Amino acid sequence: MCETQTTAPTNKKLNAEWATTLFGTAVGAGILFLPISAGSFGFIPLLVATILIFPMTYLAHRAFSWVISYAPLHGEDVLVVLTYFFGRRNGIILAIIYWFTIFPVVLIYGVSITNTVDSFIVNQLDGPEIPRWVLAPICVGLMTLGLAFGNKIMLAIAQFVIYPLIIALAVVSIYLIPRWDIASFMEAGDHSFGGILKAIILILPVLVFSFSFVAAISQFSLGMEKEYGPDHQHESNKVIRNATLMLTLFTMFFVWSSALALGADGMREANDMNLPVLSYFANETGTPFMAYMAPIVVICAVASSYFGHALGTVEGTQYLFNLAAPKAKEKMTERQLDLWTYLFIFITTSLVGIFNPSILDMISVVGGIFFAFLTYLLPMYVIHKVEVFRRFRGRPTNYFVTIMGFIVLFATIWDMIGA
Repeated sequence: MCETQTTAPTNKKLNAEWATTLFGTAVGAGILFLPISAGSFGFIPLLVATILIFPMTYLAHRAFSWVISYAPLHGEDVLVVLTYFFGRRNGIILAIIYWFTIFPVVLIYGVSITNTVDSFIVNQLDGPEIPRWVLAPICVGLMTLGLAFGNKIMLAIAQFVIYPLIIALAVVSIYLIPRWDIASFMEAGDHSFGGILKAIILILPVLVFSFSFVAAISQFSLGMEKEYGPDHQHESNKVIRNATLMLTLFTMFFVWSSALALGADGMREANDMNLPVLSYFANETGTPFMAYMAPIVVICAVASSYFGHALGTVEGTQYLFNLAAPKAKEKMTERQLDLWTYLFIFITTSLVGIFNPSILDMISVVGGIFFAFLTYLLPMYVIHKVEVFRRFRGRPTNYFVTIMGFIVLFATIWDMIGA
């Protein structure tokens, strides 16, 4: 059964803004590390991943939007909706999972932005090496400060950096073409049948993370409902499709171009340095173009995605705080609660930025376990269990999303135990 088409006229400007916002939420540290992680598995796994990622991303996020759009509660975010469906106890469990999905991404960006700025100062500006306990709070603090100005200003800033980011990704991808070392890239990975099959499975968790904009779907669905009314799914599907198409085209072109330019040795070295791929190219090439383009792309990517995931973190943190200490929340104004939440984000993200854990390890765990469950498996479970979603049951695409979700979950556990 096809979704009801809205009778409201299409607002092309709003649809374009939401498509770029969803794109910007996904484009962050994951994509900047994706060429290193995904490329290391070799040509065939990366080719299969390129074919799979569009239907995986589009169908999963579309299903997640159904959960909010067709819920009996209108104008409520996803955590309230899930609590309504499954009760307070299960709602708390799902809220904790949601929080553990979104919040670690903010921590990842704290590490990424600190490493990028440190590399830029030392390698491109020939400046001194600033202690991480000084640099991390400054970098994280500047990004977190954007939250304090309010959602409208923050989202305007995020929207502003997305368009230069799209252009920069395309320009850098084209710029790297003369540096392609196809022979070296073809050496990467295990070329046996078993090795290729294993690589195809293990490549999926980082892809799921890098293409996820689930943190923004809740607010996106509410915004579309406000514009088009309850029958907004036709327009929402188009926006999700366009955002996924942009991600696939720009991101996978960037991944292929970067992986081919890195070669097998370059991927190993960049991984050991815990640097985004562009920062590695800036250090290796020594060209003015890469020296200044790399930090611009990284900072724009991290900032645009940081804001979206910070909003999701604020949403989850305050929801859990309200459940755990309702009396304490009643004594606080909304502004006070926001400021305390921002302070919590600032302190924890700065500390992780100082300690500098492996970003790829964090991405694999977060993407494989939490994003796989939240984005792929949870919507399918809701559709199966909740009667109001009966119309969406039995679709072949649902089985595809469910199978891919379990594969990603299995791949992460397999990788964690040393497969």
